[in-house]
Amino acid sequence: MLRIFSLPLKSFAYLQRTFATTVNNKIIFTPSCVKKLKEIGEDHGLLRVIVDSGGCSGFQYKYEVDKSLNDDDLVIENFGVRVVVDSQSMQFIEGSKLDYEEELIRSGFRIQNNPQSEKGCSCGSSFALKLD
Repeated sequence: MLRIFSLPLKSFAYLQRTFATTVNNKIIFTPSCVKKLKEIGEDHGLLRVIVDSGGCSGFQYKYEVDKSLNDDDLVIENFGVRVVVDSQSMQFIEGSKLDYEEELIRSGFRIQNNPQSEKGCSCGSSFALKLD
């Protein structure tokens, strides 16, 4: 579904985009992910999930807060929270779970159970793509 997308946010005027595609079921948000995204809020932008080449397994997950949206972005909306993924990255993570983990040495968002991944590294930051 395409629709005009302009959201009023508290700390900056608008998160603007000419067209947006909003989807609900491309990525599953875990309860801890939803809780953390609600705590953070959208005051400074939306969480962007990116798949880039690199890491010890070939591809790596990156996370950043972004105030702007691009024409090829998908906005995933579930449980009252939203995450942005560009359409190219979505091909590599569709069907995955987005989780938030708190550990002694690291806290952060993490992609889990990626059906496009053949294997991942021990830290969970990178993965090898399944070859059909």
